[in-house]
Amino acid sequence: MKFNNRNVFISEKAIIGKNVKIGDNTTIYDNVIILDNTIISNDCIIGEPIYTYYHDIENYENPKTIIGSNSIIRSHCIIYCGCEIGNGFSTGHRVTIREYTKFGLMCRVGTVSDIQGYVTFGNYCWLHSNVHIGQKSTIGNFVFIYPYVVFTNDPTPPSEICLGPTIGDYSQIAVFSVLLPGVKVGKHCLVGAGSIVGKDVGDYQLVIGSPAIFKKDVRQIKDRITGKSYYPWPLHFDRGMPWSKIGFEEWEKFAEL
Repeated sequence: MKFNNRNVFISEKAIIGKNVKIGDNTTIYDNVIILDNTIISNDCIIGEPIYTYYHDIENYENPKTIIGSNSIIRSHCIIYCGCEIGNGFSTGHRVTIREYTKFGLMCRVGTVSDIQGYVTFGNYCWLHSNVHIGQKSTIGNFVFIYPYVVFTNDPTPPSEICLGPTIGDYSQIAVFSVLLPGVKVGKHCLVGAGSIVGKDVGDYQLVIGSPAIFKKDVRQIKDRITGKSYYPWPLHFDRGMPWSKIGFEEWEKFAEL
C-alpha cells in the first residue's frame, strides 16, 4: 500500500509510534497515541473532539485517545477522543466509534458500524457490518455480533435514562436482532436471527423470536446427521482464536480474560 501523505494533519500533541502509516486526507487530533505498526487509511479522523470543543475551544483539552499496536483503521473511519483501543484492532470502512469507548485485544468492527460511545468491549469481539451499539452497553470476551443488530438503551423514550445491554463471554448475537435497554445476556448464549430480546437470558440459552423466548440449552443443538454438538462453539471453532494450536479446553486452563 502506498501512502503519499497528501493533506494530512497531525497535531503536535499527538504521539505516533514506529512504522505507523497514515493515509491521505487524515486528521490526527491532540493527545492521540498511535502505537507501533498501525495503519490509518485515507480520510480518517482520530481523536475527534467532543461537543465542548466547538463551544469553548480556548479552554478545551482533548482527552487522550489510544490506538493499539498492529491495528488497521480502514478508510473514512471516525474515532472520537477518549477511546482506548487494544492491540490488533481492525475496522471495515466508514465506522464511527464515539467517545470513551474501550476495546480489548484483537477486536474487529465491520463496515458502516456505529458505536455510540461509553461502550466497553472485552477481547476478541467481532462485529460484522451494519451493527449499532447504543451508549453504555457492555460486551464481554469473544462475543460475535452479526449484521444489522441493534443494541438500544432508552427504556422510556425519550428520556435521560441511558442503560445499554450487557453480553456475557462467548455469546453470539445473530442477524437483525434487537436487544432492549438493560437486558443481560449470559455466557455461551445464542440469540437467534431476528429476535427482540426484552428479558434477561441465562447462561447457555438459545432464545429466539419476537419477543425472544427460551428454546433450549445450546448444548442440545446437534447436527441432524452426525449427532455432534455445535456448542459451546469454542470447542469446534478456532479460526483466529488464541486456542487455535492447542484447543479451547487446554487454553482455558491458563487463560486470563
